[in-house]
Amino acid sequence: MQGWKWLGLAGILAGVATGAAVARDERVRRHYDAAEIRERLHRRHEEAVARDAASAPDAD
Repeated sequence: MQGWKWLGLAGILAGVATGAAVARDERVRRHYDAAEIRERLHRRHEEAVARDAASAPDAD
């Protein structure tokens, strides 16, 4: 019986720790303004297109 109590407590603590990590990530994510997010997405898209063009075989 004692083991089940410890297992339940460990599960609750794991849930609390996960919730804290998610909340921290959400605060960091919301810190960006729209212009910064847009600029980062455009840069990532350009990098992906360049990477795809470099790995594509020649068409001639």
